[in-house]
Amino acid sequence: MLQPILAGFVAAISGFATSFALVIAAFVAVGASDAQAESGLFALCLAIAVVSTVGALWLRIPLAIAWSTPGAAVLLAAAGNGIRFSDAVGAFLVSAALMVLCGLWPALGRAITRIPRPLASAMLAGVLFPICLAPFRAIADPSTVLYALPIVLVWLVLYRLAPRWAVPAAMLVAVVAIVAYAGTGWVGAADIPALSFVAPTFDLLTILSLGLPLFIVTMAGQNVPGFTVLATNGYPPPPRFALVGTGLGSAAAAFFGGHMINLGAITAAIMSGEESHPDPRRRWVATLTNGLLYIPLGLCAGLAVALVSAAPSILITAVAGLAVLGALITSVVNALEEPRHRVAAIVTFLVVASGVVILNIGAAFWGLLAGAVVMLWLGWNGRRRERVAP
Repeated sequence: MLQPILAGFVAAISGFATSFALVIAAFVAVGASDAQAESGLFALCLAIAVVSTVGALWLRIPLAIAWSTPGAAVLLAAAGNGIRFSDAVGAFLVSAALMVLCGLWPALGRAITRIPRPLASAMLAGVLFPICLAPFRAIADPSTVLYALPIVLVWLVLYRLAPRWAVPAAMLVAVVAIVAYAGTGWVGAADIPALSFVAPTFDLLTILSLGLPLFIVTMAGQNVPGFTVLATNGYPPPPRFALVGTGLGSAAAAFFGGHMINLGAITAAIMSGEESHPDPRRRWVATLTNGLLYIPLGLCAGLAVALVSAAPSILITAVAGLAVLGALITSVVNALEEPRHRVAAIVTFLVVASGVVILNIGAAFWGLLAGAVVMLWLGWNGRRRERVAP
């Protein structure tokens, strides 16, 4: 049984290390204090631990659970929009409720997954694009080039030799860079994390600009690929448990500042493939191990927040950009895959990447709306031409 335990260990460490900095920066971007960001990260880890453990013991399949990395990118993209954290928490709860509804009402889940993939992928690409520019901006900045360049070089070398460890290794180099930049005083600022209740407030504009895009990118960017990985490895996906379980877990975490948990895709590949165990019936042990390990990882939330607070923001965003670069590539490929929808996809991408805010509603909403209008217009025009053609 050692093999699946090791697979679960690798999945937990790589999953946490590759994106915890992005998650913390995302919470701060929507108004969280350091204590609230610490609580949010801790709450997400506990939610992952509970849902993963229950799923492994009940279903006996390697159902990987993770926090929403694309969702964190949506939050980070909202930086500077003046969002109150209580309003963000309200948007988190709406997204969680929609996830539960998708599990209880299959027709809604099917409707969401039928959102044209070019538009959903282009929206995600537009969210990720500014973040993925950060590594190169950090290298171009004379004040951070000496810290950023080793991070990017280590990532590039390991992406060729051991892709799974490229981002964790880059994060390790970033820690060394932060120590060189800020010393070790930030270690003393770390404390044992505590859950801090956040009373939610519900603002319609925040729900539209934050909650709805968070839900869509989590479904399209995490849950759908997660189901695909399970099916590819011979496990019938359990949509009701997965969506209701992660939705309830997300709702519980939201009251303490967490955004969303969902099915993992990369971690699912680690735990559900042959490298986890030759016998498919034993691979659920990897998920159980992964879930249990998120408890001690959650206890590191205070240290993680202290680390991020001590670093130049561009350096943290640079590491985050490397973490989501693969997701950007996938999103761009999916957005432009169908030639007839490329114009609509590009419009969506450009509007979202522009960061435009209209009527206090963020760019993710307007990009999706603009792309849908263009897609409907060009599609209607094409059908009209076919009808009048001789």
